[in-house]
Amino acid sequence: MMAAPTSRSALRRTALILALVVGGVPAVAQESANQSANQSANQIASNQTVSEVVLIPNRVIYPGETVELGALKQVTLLPGKHKPDAMATRAEELQGKVAKRTLLPGRYIPTAAIRDAWLVEQGAAVQIYFTAGGLTISASGVTLQPGAAGDLVKVRNLDSGKIISGTVMADGTIKVSAT
Repeated sequence: MMAAPTSRSALRRTALILALVVGGVPAVAQESANQSANQSANQIASNQTVSEVVLIPNRVIYPGETVELGALKQVTLLPGKHKPDAMATRAEELQGKVAKRTLLPGRYIPTAAIRDAWLVEQGAAVQIYFTAGGLTISASGVTLQPGAAGDLVKVRNLDSGKIISGTVMADGTIKVSAT
């Protein structure tokens, strides 16, 4: 009868050790995940199976600063992990864009946090065009707000002083339409 309590005690000890070992695995895995964030993209890629590759800032990018590829680093997500929706993670989504807010190193870049570079700056002299059929009217103007291609901006006509709204075109001119 004395042997039974000893084996129960050993069994409990073994169960406790097993629980501690199994319970400690997620923390070790988490530690590995944190360490892998500091490794280079090549080291991560060589250690992992096929996963999604994303770009994240490697330094602080301030509002108004143009996002350049040199300010980004390439990381591979852990297997089974996917990037959240509405995040810009590819070079073509980020190259030449301008930060609207501070982008922190090691964090995803929300698409709402970047914008196209301004094609026309506020106060810039621009040509305003109105086209209807074969008729084209042009005038000189000054932008009252900055804008990228496709943005609707307000412009002051220099001849009449009237403020009109128009669309910024790819060549930096402003196209107005009849309303």
